[in-house]
Amino acid sequence: MPFLPDDSDMDDTCETIFGIQSMGLVKRMLHTQTQRVVLGVSGGLDSTLALLACVRAFDKLGYDRKGIVGVTMPGFGTTDRTYHNALKLMADLGVTVREINIAESVVRHLEDIGHDMDKHDATYENAQARERTQILMDLANELGGIVVGTGDLSELALGWATYNGDHMSMYGVNAGIPKTLIRCLVGYAAESWLQGDAAAILRDVVDTPISRVGARRREGHIRQKTEDLVGPYELHDFFLFYVLRYGFSPRKIYMLACNAFAGKHDSATIKHWLTTFYRRFFSQQFKRSCLPDGPKVSSVSLSPRGDWRMPSDAVSALWVKQCESL
Repeated sequence: MPFLPDDSDMDDTCETIFGIQSMGLVKRMLHTQTQRVVLGVSGGLDSTLALLACVRAFDKLGYDRKGIVGVTMPGFGTTDRTYHNALKLMADLGVTVREINIAESVVRHLEDIGHDMDKHDATYENAQARERTQILMDLANELGGIVVGTGDLSELALGWATYNGDHMSMYGVNAGIPKTLIRCLVGYAAESWLQGDAAAILRDVVDTPISRVGARRREGHIRQKTEDLVGPYELHDFFLFYVLRYGFSPRKIYMLACNAFAGKHDSATIKHWLTTFYRRFFSQQFKRSCLPDGPKVSSVSLSPRGDWRMPSDAVSALWVKQCESL
């Protein structure tokens, strides 16, 4: 877990990260002369952390938390657990709550383009993500605010976001934070910052399996877990760190991972997900090339204006060939 601090430094590090996130947002709000932010709150880890960062920023500025407009946008795949957690958390934090159901508008849009509603493919899922982003952007214009993005560093590495959907915002507070670290930050807020119902909700968010909103069913359970599809985030964050921080080859990262995860993940599993990582990391660069602004948090980032310069049409063949020969 190369992104995680030692247990002895956990609280101090988490507090520092919240400070980086919130002060980055403070600067952006002062620069744009706004006292309102808009963000989608799904009840998952990423949007919960972004909401907490917004609350910290508003408290630092002395602004009324009602200027934080949290929008829950249930659609075809919203689960009861995440939906109710989002509503309860926003109410407990004292932010403005908006609920806009997107099902009817997405159905109309899919009908307009001639898409079969029984075909649950990328078009079906991405239409929901883009409808949510359109709502957030237009609502921010209506209120004179900015849209705060919720996507994290791990998702940016894997391209696990809809282009011009949840991929886009006016400021991405989580862009420098990997998925493995987000659990720690939300857990820290539950244990060291918030109390009562809010803390209990955060603990439940930490325990909720990670999934894409468009791949859920509102039957009280999650139909499709992200890590079943894209691989364990603990492995991908491990790969990401050693690619970005040290530029190690696939062969060396494979050797390190086999040692680090001995007894938890076998060599075949590590090889499979390492190959997946390189394929996705190369093919999804086009999403990172037009990334919104956001604060750098750790020793690495994927900002095209900072640490990471890569052409969108770079080819992964040499790296994947080495993975397949392991």
